[in-house]
Amino acid sequence: MTLATADRVGAALLVGAIALVAFKLLPAQVLFGLAALLWLRLVFADARRPELPAFAWPLAGYVVWTLLSAILSLDHAVSLVDCKQLVLFLIVPMVMRLLRGPRAMTALSAIIAVGATASLVAVVQYSIFAFDNLDNRPMGTLSHYMTYSGVIMLVLGATVARLLYYPDQRVWPGVALPALVAALAMTLTRNAYLGAGAAIVVLLVCRNARLLLAVPIVAILFAVAAPQGMKARVMSITDLQDPSNRDRVQMLQMGAAIVRDYPVFGVGPDMVGHVYGRYLRPDPVHTYNPHLHNVPVQIAAERGLPALLLWGLFVVVATRDLARQLRHGPARPLAGAGLAAIVAMVVAGLFEYNFGDSEFLMLFLCLVTLPFAARTTSSSSDVPSPTAHARPA
Repeated sequence: MTLATADRVGAALLVGAIALVAFKLLPAQVLFGLAALLWLRLVFADARRPELPAFAWPLAGYVVWTLLSAILSLDHAVSLVDCKQLVLFLIVPMVMRLLRGPRAMTALSAIIAVGATASLVAVVQYSIFAFDNLDNRPMGTLSHYMTYSGVIMLVLGATVARLLYYPDQRVWPGVALPALVAALAMTLTRNAYLGAGAAIVVLLVCRNARLLLAVPIVAILFAVAAPQGMKARVMSITDLQDPSNRDRVQMLQMGAAIVRDYPVFGVGPDMVGHVYGRYLRPDPVHTYNPHLHNVPVQIAAERGLPALLLWGLFVVVATRDLARQLRHGPARPLAGAGLAAIVAMVVAGLFEYNFGDSEFLMLFLCLVTLPFAARTTSSSSDVPSPTAHARPA
């Protein structure tokens, strides 16, 4: 296989891997592994220094500190096995190398198209098969409704960004949007509601603050037309007597106690569940949880405060650079999708450990890297550049 062929095939495999996380993790990881092999061949054959976004460096530090935490874990065997997920962070350099230039926009289109198709599964589950209550929620073809809602949340943010910043091709993303909104609403997942809402508000403000006038109209339509179960879930967000809300408050307290006892390296990756019983609060809602349903608290408890600092630096640097690219270009639709992903991850991540979910992480890392890949030259592609169609706000 020539290098040019490896480049093209690797790009196709990587796009397929990222898009397929909306349906099933295993085939997505198989395609990711094949793409990684071709990427490695290109890296070893390429004498140029790899191009990386600035946020890659704190992210690399986070990976290194995670490995140190695993080595010094309360049970390093368990933690080192959990570290296999760190291979997914290779998505950042892989996207930068394989999805350069116009290919980045092709990848975004594929993500939206496949994600919208996956959303139809939830609509069918909710409408026909009675996946319409807290004990039986739509989850598409994924393993858990939290995972599914997180993936749909990211695809929804990317779709809104494409609609706002790619005006010449609005028809098919506009068709996809209602299905994505409906699927997300039907999951009854409040953290995803908050994450998607925050991401969309940020995109509207960045595009034109007057677009916020649509928000109260949408709220009124929701109040009038939404099923009672959905409205009850939204209203329960601020109810401190809600068992899930009480559970999350207790987990914050437990996380703080774990960090006090293990401030530098944490208890080790995948070890929070093993020590959970030692930190139970009086009258616990649940006596066991595998994680603390909060990204910053989970990172600090598992991997220590330095890991949290590195993760926070990654978020700050990525947000700064994506916001700058969204204002000034190039590839503003992609920058909007990346910024929406960051905002959604952080806001939803205050109530769910989405950063530790492989499906979510694969899609998230791709979305935040694509804008920077679009700025680099592409080896071969005849797909029209998104920057040519993005009009200034």
